[in-house]
Amino acid sequence: MKQLTLLVVLFFGLTSFAAINPDSERLGKITGTVIDASLNEPIPYVTIAVQTLEGDIITGGVTNDNGVFTIEEIPEGKSKVSIQYIGYKTYSTEIEISRSNRNLDLGRILLEEDIAALDEVTVTAERTTIQQKLDRKVITVGKDLTTSGPTASDIMNNLPSVSVDQQTGALSLRGNQNVRVMVDGKLSNIPVAQLLKQIPSTSIKQIELITNPSAKYNPEGMSGIVNIILHKNVTIGFNGNANIGLAYERQPKFNSSVDMNYRNGKFNFYGSWGYNTSQNENYGNLFRSDDNSEQFFNFLDDNQSNLYKVGIDFYLNDKNTISVFTNQNVYEGGTKGTTDILFYDDLAFNQFQNFFNGVENMSSQYNFNYKLDFDKEGHNIELEADYNTFENDEDANFAFEGAAFSNDYMDFVDTERDRITVNLDYVNPLSDKSKIEAGLQARLFNSDIERTSGQFVVNPFDLEGSQILSPSTDFDYSRDIYSAYVTYSKGWEKFSVQVGVRAESVDVIADTEEIFEDGVVGSDLSNIDTDPNVNVTVDGNKVLRNFENDYIELYPSAFFTYTPSEKNQFQLSYSRRVDRPGLEQVNPIREWSTPLISSFGKTSLVPQFTSSIEANYTRNLGKGSLTAGVFYRNITDEISRAVFVDRTDLNRVILTYDNFDDTNAYGLEVSGNYRPTKWWSFNASFDLYNQTQKGITERLDNPGQNPTTADIITEVVEVDNTAWNLRMFNNFKVTKDFSLSAFGFYRGQNRNLQFEVEPMYFVNLGARYNLWDGKGTFSLNVNDIFNTMQFAFDGQRPFAQTGSFNWESGTVFAGLSYRFGGGKYRAKSRKRRDNDEKSGSGGIF
Repeated sequence: MKQLTLLVVLFFGLTSFAAINPDSERLGKITGTVIDASLNEPIPYVTIAVQTLEGDIITGGVTNDNGVFTIEEIPEGKSKVSIQYIGYKTYSTEIEISRSNRNLDLGRILLEEDIAALDEVTVTAERTTIQQKLDRKVITVGKDLTTSGPTASDIMNNLPSVSVDQQTGALSLRGNQNVRVMVDGKLSNIPVAQLLKQIPSTSIKQIELITNPSAKYNPEGMSGIVNIILHKNVTIGFNGNANIGLAYERQPKFNSSVDMNYRNGKFNFYGSWGYNTSQNENYGNLFRSDDNSEQFFNFLDDNQSNLYKVGIDFYLNDKNTISVFTNQNVYEGGTKGTTDILFYDDLAFNQFQNFFNGVENMSSQYNFNYKLDFDKEGHNIELEADYNTFENDEDANFAFEGAAFSNDYMDFVDTERDRITVNLDYVNPLSDKSKIEAGLQARLFNSDIERTSGQFVVNPFDLEGSQILSPSTDFDYSRDIYSAYVTYSKGWEKFSVQVGVRAESVDVIADTEEIFEDGVVGSDLSNIDTDPNVNVTVDGNKVLRNFENDYIELYPSAFFTYTPSEKNQFQLSYSRRVDRPGLEQVNPIREWSTPLISSFGKTSLVPQFTSSIEANYTRNLGKGSLTAGVFYRNITDEISRAVFVDRTDLNRVILTYDNFDDTNAYGLEVSGNYRPTKWWSFNASFDLYNQTQKGITERLDNPGQNPTTADIITEVVEVDNTAWNLRMFNNFKVTKDFSLSAFGFYRGQNRNLQFEVEPMYFVNLGARYNLWDGKGTFSLNVNDIFNTMQFAFDGQRPFAQTGSFNWESGTVFAGLSYRFGGGKYRAKSRKRRDNDEKSGSGGIF
């Protein structure tokens, strides 16, 4: 309760300077609808500017999906309204706000095609902007941000409250990795770390940070949803975009992409291809003082991927649209590395591991969408079916040297996943100020993972050695979810509210079959590790484990917005969410291993539930905006790490997961963008969060080279972690076509169950130049110019240890993009699953 009180005090302290305009009664409002003159269709996202008669900007806005705009707080007197959009002639008209006429309806405004501009295409904005909406923060990615690197993974650390672990590729939001990552509102079977490294940064239009989603959204992700929105080809005729990029420090990293679109009449055809090939070095060390030993790690990743997309939109008539597309992702990669362990007091204990891990996978997605628009504007029903498959083959070869290891071994892991998702969504605007939305969804997910392992034993009479098969494991996991939701929203002059609830029925079945090739296990289970929540049976040479979990849950949400003036907005929201265990957390098959550490999942994990409350304040500063907010979460059945000493080798550690008691998290965020001068603009953000982490850890009371199980001490650890991040992105416009950028990042010291992590900071510099009348852009970026970016840590659990991990942070990146084709705007308004905004088709995914 004290923590919640502190957050409330902080929030109102931040918003105390909000000013309600005393002259609001003398201000006016204009409304209208922007229409394509030849197609007679509304045009979304058109810029509306209200100017003085001398041309100075007073205020402005953009049209919504239906081409409608409303602009308030226009002062008394005469002013000019300018309406402009790429490919159309600018429309201007003079208006007058008076005491007798403060609300002006401009009616239907027809924009005519600009013949001289037909060869123009949509141009990416020069600078990145951040906008706080009802339930999300929207970052519109400009050329300044795409200069940061060739992939989505490279630009994520530039975003408020977002960070990417450079070692694992894991993405965090507000310091928590329980976040759902989507592309155009759709989930993918591709691992998130792989996915982010395959999406070209130049293909990204916007990134939405949905930290407190409504009941309309799937409730997974304690921290919320990161939705990556890709550029769409939405112009009539033939259009396209091509990009190439190269980054280098120690190893080369190359990426390229091209997407094309042809729209004519009732058909819209589109396709894209993206290629990425890269080599990445990672290295580090870890020192243990208890036995005076040190580990040295060296890894080299070599990856290649191809992404293809083909689709068609068929506009049957003004009210019926059918769309189908397919995505194909082909990936091939491998990691080779060494782990050397040196015992400085006794070199006879030295150990050396060489390994190679090869991976091939393919992901396929097939999507069908049908939308029916009724006579009333905004009234529609939409059916979407999505089928996604993923196949992954992984071969790992481990070779050892040293006294403790004499046998090499290989792991063979084959994975198959499929997901079927069917959605039915209904939207009905009851009036201009109220709307009801409802929907049904079925999500059927299945994963089958098979592992076999062979150990090579050298025989003095057979120098080539022989292979002894270890037990093979088959892990079959299924999760079926059926859900229904309803939301109701209503707006008044200065207030708006949205309430909703989502109901879900979930059925989880996890079956593990372990086969012993060398004989019968027998009926005695005393030597088999068992979980009290898992049913274990023995059948000849097979050990069968079964875990099932069925549950029904409700997920309510509520949003309140108060806008006292055009410059001030307050938001308060609540939602209940769930974090279902991920596959890596429940998979009992060894995920990875080094001579001293192995990682496994725990099949019987149950979901953790989060109740979240959030408050935000947004201030329009004229030349920019400022958003400040606080959040508080209560988490039940928290999923966290557990660290155990390996009973088969007391110098080894086993990492796994477990459920723990309730815990809390809270934080503060401040972000803004500002343009002090015509040539300088910046985005800056500060976030601070606190969470109490709980976990189980074991350690040796008498560490050394001859410990016994009697030396093992088990502790339930509680770590109170407070961490903070500061970011600032500067954009400097030197000439019309030439710009410079500078990005600085600082992450304060933080703690987890194992380590205290030292502060990390870096500075990136970039430049870009527009070519060929704005159709092309050349960019150059130098990252981590002071070579300060590393993960350094100091820990006591389960052993006293210090170390650091490093990667190729000081890359130099050069990229070239070119936009071609001609035509004007027209697009299918297609729903993105888990996103209530509309978009056209195209892009990488």
